[in-house]
Amino acid sequence: MQHKKWIAAVMSAILMFSALPSAAFSKDDTGTGSYTAKDEVIYGNLDLNGSIEEMYVVNTFHVSEPGELIDFGNYTEVRNLTNLTDMEHSGDKITFEAEEGEFYYQGEMENTVLPWNLSITYLLDGEEMNPEELAGADGELEIQIETTANENIDETFFEHYLLQISLTFDPEVFTDILAPEGTKASSGQDQQVSFSVLPGQEEVFIVSADVTEMEMDPIQINAVPANMSVDTPDLSNVTGEMETLTDAIQEVSQGVSELTEGVKELDNGTGELREGSSAFYEGVNELSHSSGELIDGSASIRDALDQISDSVQGEIDTPDFTELEQLPEGLRDFANGLRESTGSLSAMTEGFSSMLTELDQALEAIPDEEITLPSLDDLSEEQAGLLQESGIDTDTISHLIESHQAAQQFKSSYAVLKEEMYTELEKMDDPAAPIEELAGTLETVATEIENGLSQADQLEGLTQLQEGLSTLSSEYSTFHDGLAAYTEGVDTLSSSYNELNNGLHSLSDGTAELRNGVVQLEEGTNELASETSDLPNQMEEEVEERLEEFDFSDFEPISFVSKENEDVDIVQFVLQTEPIEIEQVEETDEREEEEKGFWDKFLDLFR
Repeated sequence: MQHKKWIAAVMSAILMFSALPSAAFSKDDTGTGSYTAKDEVIYGNLDLNGSIEEMYVVNTFHVSEPGELIDFGNYTEVRNLTNLTDMEHSGDKITFEAEEGEFYYQGEMENTVLPWNLSITYLLDGEEMNPEELAGADGELEIQIETTANENIDETFFEHYLLQISLTFDPEVFTDILAPEGTKASSGQDQQVSFSVLPGQEEVFIVSADVTEMEMDPIQINAVPANMSVDTPDLSNVTGEMETLTDAIQEVSQGVSELTEGVKELDNGTGELREGSSAFYEGVNELSHSSGELIDGSASIRDALDQISDSVQGEIDTPDFTELEQLPEGLRDFANGLRESTGSLSAMTEGFSSMLTELDQALEAIPDEEITLPSLDDLSEEQAGLLQESGIDTDTISHLIESHQAAQQFKSSYAVLKEEMYTELEKMDDPAAPIEELAGTLETVATEIENGLSQADQLEGLTQLQEGLSTLSSEYSTFHDGLAAYTEGVDTLSSSYNELNNGLHSLSDGTAELRNGVVQLEEGTNELASETSDLPNQMEEEVEERLEEFDFSDFEPISFVSKENEDVDIVQFVLQTEPIEIEQVEETDEREEEEKGFWDKFLDLFR
C-alpha cells in the first residue's frame, strides 16, 4: 500500500512538472520581437453544396528577433501549434512569445465568408438531387460548379487569386467521365478532373459520368495568388506571317481599286449603250409601225399606174390627159419622200453599227477570269473581326461574285447574238441605194410623162407615152414587191431587237448594281488595308496588353483575417467539401482482449 502511494507521489510530481509552461522557465521579460514575414493558410470545410461550415487559419511567422509579437484576427479561439507557451487573446488582438525561426498558431473563425460564392449542384438522371441522398445511387450523374464574386468582401482576393477545383473519381464507381472545360489526369488508380478559374472571372463548370453505388471523395478547392510574371513570347515567326497577310491585303485593295475603275467604265459604257439602244429601238419601232402606211401608199401608186397604163393602151382617138398631167408632180413628191426616208434609214443603220461597236468594247472590259476573294470562314477570329469592322461581309462578297457571273453569262449570250446581228447589218450595207435608184426612176418617168404629154398631139409621142407608162407600171410593181419585203424585214428587226434592247437594259441595271457593290467593296478593302497596314505591331501590342491582364508581379498580398496585420507574404485558401459515403454497418466481433503493455498495467495501479 505504501509502495503504491510512493509511486503515485512520483507520478504526480512528474505530471505537474510536465504541465508547467515553458514560459515559467524563461525570462520574465523577453522584450519585443520582430518577424520578416507572415503567412496565412485559410482552411475551410464546406458542405456538399459549397456553403462554408467551419473555417480556421494557420498563421506562420518567420521570426527574426525573439520576443513578444502581436497579431490581429477575429478568432473565437486560438491555439499555439509551436510549443506550450500560452497565448493572450483579447478581442481581435493576439499576443504571444516567439523564439527565432518559425512560429505557428491556429485561429478558429466563425460566421466568416469567402471571397467567392461557391455553388455545387448535383443532378441524377437529369433531376436535381439533395447530395445527402446520393450515397449508393446509380445513374447518370452531373455535377455543376459555379463560382461568382462575393461583393461583401474585399475584391482584392477575387481580382488577384487563381481558383483550382479538383474532383477525384474512383473508376470502379465512375465511368464515361466527361468534362469539356476540365483537365483530366491520373492520380494513382483514380481519375482526377481539374478546373481553373482565372482572377476576376466567374465560371460555371460541368462534369458528368455514369455512377454505380455512388461514393465520392471531397471536392478540393485551392486559391493562390496569380502573382506570376509572364514574359512576352517571341512573335517573330507570327509577325512575319502577318506581314505577308498585310501585303496580300494591300494587293487585294489595289486590285479591287483597279476593278472598281474598270466596272465604272463598264457602267458608263453600258449606260450610254442603253440610251443609244433605246433611241435605235424607238426609231426601228416607229419605222415598223409606219411601214403599213408606206406599203398602202405604194400599193395605191402601183394600182394607179396600172390603171393609167391600161387606160392609155390600145387605140385612142382623143385621150383625156387631165388626170395624167398631175402624175409627174405626184411622182416627184413621192421620190422626194423616198429620199428623205433614206437619210433616216442610213442614220439608223450607222447608229446600229456604232452601237454594236460600243457594246463590243464595253463587254471586252469585263474580265473573263473568275473573281476569287477571301472567305471570312478561312480567316482567324481577329482577322474576321477586322473585316466585319471594315463593313465587308459574306453578303457583299457573294453579291459581287453573283454580279460578275451574271455579266459573264450575258457576255456569253451576246457572243452568239452578235454574229446574227452583224449578218443582218451586212445585208443592210447600203439600205438607201435601192430607194435612191427608185426615186431616180420615178423622176425620169415623170419627165418622160411630161415630154409625152407635150407631144400628145403626135401619134408617135403618144406611143412613147404608152410604152413609158407600161414600163413604169411594170417597174413600180417590182419596186413595190421589194418595198414590201424591206418593210417586212424592218418589222422582223423591230420584233427581234426588242429582246436585245431588254437585254441591254438588264445589262445596264446589272453593271450599275455591280458598280455599287464594288464601290462598297473598295471602301471596305481600303479601310481594311488601312487598319491592317501596321498589323504586326498591332498584334504585338495586343499580346502585350493581354499578358498584362495576367501579370500580377506587382501584387502586394494583404491579410485575410485583419487589415491591421502587416508584412503579409503568402495568403492561400485550402477548402474541401464533405465526402459522399455509404454508411457502414459496424459489426461487433467478440475478440479476446489484447495483452496490456507496461504503461497500461502501470496506470491500472491507480484506477
